[in-house]
Amino acid sequence: MKTIFQFMRRYKWPAAIAFFLMLLELASDLIQPLFMANMINEGLLEENLHNVAFWGGCLFVLALFSFLSGVFNSFFSAHVAHSFGFDLRKALYSKIQSLTMATYLTFPASGLITRLTSDVTQTMNIVFMMLRIAMKAPLMAIGSLIMAFIVNAKLALILCVGFPFLLVFLVWMVSIGIKLFARVQHRLDNVNRQLQEGLQAVRLIKAYMRGQYEESRFHTIAENLKLDTIKATRVMEIALPILQFVMNISLLVVIWVGADAIRENEILAGDLAAIINYAFRMTASFSMFSFIIIAYARAKASAERIEEILGVKEGTEEVRESNTAPLPQFSIRFDDVSFTYPNAAQKTIQNLSFAISSGEKIAIMGATGSGKTTILQLIEKFYESDSGSIYINEQNIKDIPLQQLRHSISYVPQQSLLFSGTIVDNLRWGQKDATLEQIIEATEKAQIHHSIESFEKQYDTMIGQRGINLSGGQKQRLAIARALLKPSSLLILDDSTSALDVATEKKLWQGLDSELLTMLVVTQKIQTAQTADRILLIDEGQLHGFGTHEELLKTNDLYAKIVASQQEVLAE
Repeated sequence: MKTIFQFMRRYKWPAAIAFFLMLLELASDLIQPLFMANMINEGLLEENLHNVAFWGGCLFVLALFSFLSGVFNSFFSAHVAHSFGFDLRKALYSKIQSLTMATYLTFPASGLITRLTSDVTQTMNIVFMMLRIAMKAPLMAIGSLIMAFIVNAKLALILCVGFPFLLVFLVWMVSIGIKLFARVQHRLDNVNRQLQEGLQAVRLIKAYMRGQYEESRFHTIAENLKLDTIKATRVMEIALPILQFVMNISLLVVIWVGADAIRENEILAGDLAAIINYAFRMTASFSMFSFIIIAYARAKASAERIEEILGVKEGTEEVRESNTAPLPQFSIRFDDVSFTYPNAAQKTIQNLSFAISSGEKIAIMGATGSGKTTILQLIEKFYESDSGSIYINEQNIKDIPLQQLRHSISYVPQQSLLFSGTIVDNLRWGQKDATLEQIIEATEKAQIHHSIESFEKQYDTMIGQRGINLSGGQKQRLAIARALLKPSSLLILDDSTSALDVATEKKLWQGLDSELLTMLVVTQKIQTAQTADRILLIDEGQLHGFGTHEELLKTNDLYAKIVASQQEVLAE
């Protein structure tokens, strides 16, 4: 947990104030039994009402002081804990954003969500408990024992008998708790994954009438979480009755021996009352340990999971925005490039070589899984090739700063991702300071302007989560408009017009004719490929053809078959 608690350095002074206030509260609590003993010995036993009133008044002032110290301690503790949680969650999210795609894919999305939510909350809770009760409880137990020795050493020795056993028992319970709650957090990952899949695929589930099946899957996963949580909690709850049993036995012996001492006039009744009070405070402190153990065990397990992300040294990239100007042009050359995805058995692309001139419009075609999207991801430097070299403007891609490279590329993925907010907010992802005129120009080229105008609030229309209130074609065209707004020298459309009808797509390509940039268009449509300057044909990760529509139709059998098959479909 060392890495985690480095985030508290920024709040060392509020934490120090909280700790000081806790010590004041602790001191006042430890002094109260002494005042109570004086009230009994000097007031009640001697029937002196003046002393009763004096020591009673002192007790009231001390209790009020303890109350105020506790209130302000809670205030500072909460400030430190929540500020710590905010910084930790922000750092964790930034770290996740900085992971390369290869590293990112080694962590399940559900596990990352759990780390950002539940795991951070668990560590935040232990910070609060440390400043509020976690450090107070052992100090109260030790302080009560010391004060008991000050009052009467003979009776205090009885309270010491169970201390070694309790210490060993607590250490043992913590070690067990860490393992059990690590498993609970893993189960929570599974629940989050199932929730994420079920909510994202709700339309598909309803269409296939698989609601009952999904309910049974969720029931199984949620039940596993319940059973592991119950097991962990039950094991940890054993601590409380055992701690109380040992302390109550010690307390009974103290009362028994103390009663004999009073009869023999070896001790005053007030002193015995003070010893009993300190014994009760020790018992209460040990009772707190059961809650502290559970909280610490969960926080330790969560902290290790968070540190697993924060500790990633390799496989990261710079994510800060930059004002670096995009590359003025964008030519691409693959020189004998091969690539294999992490944990994959076969190469996705192998010995791939081709060259694209700046300003060319290239259509990339091939069967599903042939490596089309992989080529785009290598150009965007999401991954690095296993062998061979990629050149941008005849410069090795490894030598080009990542920020400048990404700043030079406008990208529209296969699934058009939109964010919650207004249409104009989503469009300005491409250019933060885009004017309304620039936005309208981009939407007109993307053939979405008239659709936006038909909405009641037009460009201020709110988009639901993942664009749920828009059609597939509208989402694709908005994503294209967003890409056009970004000042770049390469436009990548990864099968981004699949939901458009023929007429709309034709107008789209006509609108893009005026764009003076390099374009890479992944498509399965021959009609779309014909609008390109050249066609890059990929088959099983290898180059199968590269040329114009007419050239490939005459010389490439695979391309001729694709054309023939689509013409048959159109004829039908």
